[in-house]
Amino acid sequence: MSLQNPPAGYPVMSGIILTTLITAIVHLSFGIPLFVLNGLGYLGLLVLLYAPLAALERFRPAVRYVLIGYTVLTIVLYFVMGPPFMAVGLLTKAVEAILVVLLVVEAGRVRSAAR
Repeated sequence: MSLQNPPAGYPVMSGIILTTLITAIVHLSFGIPLFVLNGLGYLGLLVLLYAPLAALERFRPAVRYVLIGYTVLTIVLYFVMGPPFMAVGLLTKAVEAILVVLLVVEAGRVRSAAR
């Protein structure tokens, strides 16, 4: 892959990787077990989504939808549990909302390409 002629989905994929890493790092940085587990979950799903292993290829659509659900659940639980870290939390929720949008765009692109 050449950066002078990247594939059509490269900007979306890059955005997904970046936003997932940001939210994972924020969650891991708090050091609270529940947050650490959440951050590890993001990293694990990211690896399953993009690791260059042929054995994972057939699972990628399902992993993408699991990551969407995981992210939405994280956003909802933030507001249900009462935000302990208000400024950082709201910024992270914005990043997670962008992640959901990018994942939906990518899922639509993959579905269209499969037709």
